[in-house]
Amino acid sequence: MQLSEEGNHVVIVDKNRDSFRRLTHFRGKTLVGSGFDRDVLLQADAARADALAAVTSGDNTNILCARIARDTYHIKNVVARIYDPARAEIYMKLGIPTVATSLWTTQQVKRWILPNDETVEWTDGAGNLHLVERIVPDNLAGQPLKNFNYGANVRVVGLIRGGQGRVNIEGLFAQEDDILEFLVTPDGLEDLEALLVSGPK
Repeated sequence: MQLSEEGNHVVIVDKNRDSFRRLTHFRGKTLVGSGFDRDVLLQADAARADALAAVTSGDNTNILCARIARDTYHIKNVVARIYDPARAEIYMKLGIPTVATSLWTTQQVKRWILPNDETVEWTDGAGNLHLVERIVPDNLAGQPLKNFNYGANVRVVGLIRGGQGRVNIEGLFAQEDDILEFLVTPDGLEDLEALLVSGPK
């Protein structure tokens, strides 16, 4: 709902037609069927999609949908909901980001399917500092994390890798699918987005 309300073109696929009754004021498209059915994916215009979130009640179905989206339709931003955390590491090795059920929120999903989203996670009372999370762009993987600090306005303060968070990041290098935690000033928000597009200077 939130993604649609923000102006994104959203297609929801569900086997149960009754599920759509809960979608009030939804502006997107709904399709009855399976997320890995070729005919359904054709109707959903999967070949032109920018992102896919697989959110069924089954881990195997979610990972199958995610892999088809990535490998067959070359959808770059893919995330799968996962109920069994023991499988998360396996799926990450397959290149499929996962979000555990306990963490499944719109904001968590948006981090993966809208990596350029400018969402701020936290702001201090005076509005002088913001905490933001950003996924490492593929072209910046391999860069030392210290290179992601920018002037006096942007500082890397933490890292989430493979579902595990850490603040002792000295000497580490960025990897694909890492989530970096940045502390930035208001001016630093623009600097951060420029850094992630153009790379460290």
